[in-house]
Amino acid sequence: MSNLDEMGKKVRKLQLRAAVAKMKLRDLAEDLPVQWTEIEEVAEKAYAAFAELDGAKRELAAMKNLR
Repeated sequence: MSNLDEMGKKVRKLQLRAAVAKMKLRDLAEDLPVQWTEIEEVAEKAYAAFAELDGAKRELAAMKNLR
């Protein structure tokens, strides 16, 4: 498997993780104010997931441009 294929696979996994984080954040928002103490933790996890996804997408794009 090439580095490009591996990066594509990593991006797909990160997309799934980011989608799950987004759904948890959305579910938390719908349950407010019941679980308001969890806002910061859930939001930080969602932020981290999307930041990692963004970095991987940029790296994948750079790899594709080098081909």
